[in-house]
Amino acid sequence: MPVAHDHSSWIALSLIPGVGNETFRRLLTVFGEPEKIYAAGFASLSRVVKPTIARLICDGPDRGAIEPTLDWLADPANHLVTLADQDYPPLLLQTADPPPVFYLKGRRELLGANFLAIVGSRNASSQGIANAEAFAYSLSNCGFCIVSGMAAGIDAAAHRGGLNAASSSLAVVGTGLDSVYPARNHGLAHELAKNGALISEFPLGTPALAPNFPRRNRIISGLSLGCLVVEAALKSGSLITARMAAEQGREVFAIPGSIHSPLSKGCHALIKQGVKLVESAEDVLAELNWASKSDPCSVATASSSLETYQPLLEIMGFDPVDIDSLVSRSGLTSNSVCSMLLHMELDGCIASLPGGMYQRLS
Repeated sequence: MPVAHDHSSWIALSLIPGVGNETFRRLLTVFGEPEKIYAAGFASLSRVVKPTIARLICDGPDRGAIEPTLDWLADPANHLVTLADQDYPPLLLQTADPPPVFYLKGRRELLGANFLAIVGSRNASSQGIANAEAFAYSLSNCGFCIVSGMAAGIDAAAHRGGLNAASSSLAVVGTGLDSVYPARNHGLAHELAKNGALISEFPLGTPALAPNFPRRNRIISGLSLGCLVVEAALKSGSLITARMAAEQGREVFAIPGSIHSPLSKGCHALIKQGVKLVESAEDVLAELNWASKSDPCSVATASSSLETYQPLLEIMGFDPVDIDSLVSRSGLTSNSVCSMLLHMELDGCIASLPGGMYQRLS
C-alpha cells in the first residue's frame, strides 16, 4: 500500500528547473522527505545544490504550477508514485536512475506484478506483430505483466496480448499522461487505463519529444525480469532497451527471423552477442527458471482452443498452404491469420514448412 504523504511538495520539487532525478535523490538523501527539503535554509541547501536551485526551493512550492496535477490526481484512476511509497517497484528501485516520482493511470496494484518487457520495431511485419501478441498472451497467462512502450507495431501488439490474458499489461510512455502518442493508439491507451496501467516520469503537459523516448526505455527494462526483442532493425530503439536491460542485469531474449529481412538484423546481432535465442514462450520461462516459481502454465489456453480456430483449420485442409491463400479464402486480415497460425502452431495443430507454408496436423 502507498504511504500517505503530501503530494504537492513532491510535485513541486520535481518541477523546479535544474532538479533532475540525481539532484532530487541527493536532496532526499541529505534532508529526507520534500517537506524537510523545503524547510531547510538557503545556506544548507547551497551546500548540496547550486545557489540558483537553492533559491528556487526557498521560494516555496509554486501553487499555480502544481494545481493542474493536483486536479488530475483527484480522479481515482490517477496516481502519483514516489520513492517514499511502499509499492514502488523494487526492481526499478535497484536501477542506477530510478525516477523519484512517476505518474500512473489505471490499476496501481499492478506495480506489485512480475514484469516482462516485449519490444520491437514500429514498422513491424505481420508475422512480427503476430509473434509479439502471441508471446505476450502466453507469458501473461504464465504470470507476467507485459511491459512495453505503447509505440505502434510490436509494442502495441504486445500490450494487446497482455491485456487479453491473465496478468494484463503496463505501458511506459514518453509523454505526460494527459496525452496519447501516437494518436492512433488512443483506443489502446483507454484499454490500458481501464484494465492495465500507464506510467510516465514526465509531468503532465509534456509533449512527444525525441529525447524522452530513449529515457523511458530504462524504465521499461528496469521494471522487468527480462526483455524480449521481437523484431528490430540494426538502428532500432529497441536495441537501446535491450542494452539497458543487459546493463541492469536483466535477461535479454531475441526471436530470430529471415536472414533477408532488415527487421531481423537487430535480433540476429543480439544473438551473435550472446543474447538467448527463443522460439517459444517456454524458452523464455525456462531461461528465467519460472517453472519453479509459479504454477505450471500452458501456452495454449481457452481462447486459443481448437474450437476457436476450427473454421481456419477447415479452410486450410490438409495440403500445404501459404498465408496469402488463407487470407483470400477466409476473408480475414493478414495480421489475424498470422496470429491464429502462431497460436495453432504453439498448440500443435499445424506445422510451419519451408517457403512460408503451413500444414494441418490434426
